[in-house]
Amino acid sequence: MTEIRFSGFGGQGIIRCGLITGKALAIFDNKHATMTQSFGPEARGSACSSQLVVSDDRVLYPYISTPEILISMSQEAYEKYEPELIEDGILIIDKDLVKTKPPRGNIKTYVVPSTRFAEELGNRIIANLVMLGFFTAITRIVSPEAMKKALPGLVPSRFLDLNIKAFDRGYEYGKKILDEEKKVTKKKVTKTKK
Repeated sequence: MTEIRFSGFGGQGIIRCGLITGKALAIFDNKHATMTQSFGPEARGSACSSQLVVSDDRVLYPYISTPEILISMSQEAYEKYEPELIEDGILIIDKDLVKTKPPRGNIKTYVVPSTRFAEELGNRIIANLVMLGFFTAITRIVSPEAMKKALPGLVPSRFLDLNIKAFDRGYEYGKKILDEEKKVTKKKVTKTKK
C-alpha cells in the first residue's frame, strides 16, 4: 500500500491531480485506489490537498496517515504537509514556487519547474499536468499510458491535446532526471571499485 498527497493552493488543479491518478490506477492499471480531499474555506489561494491510498488489494481504510509521497505546488502546502511525510519518503516540488528546508531523514527531493514549463506551453493552468507527468516518471506507481487514458472526462475536451503535451513534458523531464541520477550512481560505484 502507498499513501500519496498532492498539495498546493486552490485553483492549481490539485484535486484534479488526485482524480486523474486515482482513475488511471483503478480503471486502467488494475490497482485499487481511494481519494479524499481537503481545502480551506476560500475556493482559491488557500492550501488544499488530495490524498490517495493505492494498493494491489482492496483498500480498507481510505484516509492517509503518513504519506510516502508528497507533491507540493505551493510554499504554504509544503510548510503544512511536509512534516507528515515519512522519513524516507519522496518529496516532489515546483522549483519556482517552493523553497525547501534542509531535508529530514532520508527524504528524497525532486524538483521540476512545472509552472514555467506550463507557461512555455502557453498556459500556466496546465502546470498540474506537467507535475503529474513528472510524478509518473519519478515514482513509477502508475503507467504513463493509464494516466493519458484517464484524462478524457477530467480535463476539458478542447484542451485535451494541450494537457497531454503538458503531461509528456513533465514525464520526459522526470525520465531525464532519473537517467542523470543513474549516471551519478554508476560513477560512484565505479570509483568505489577502483
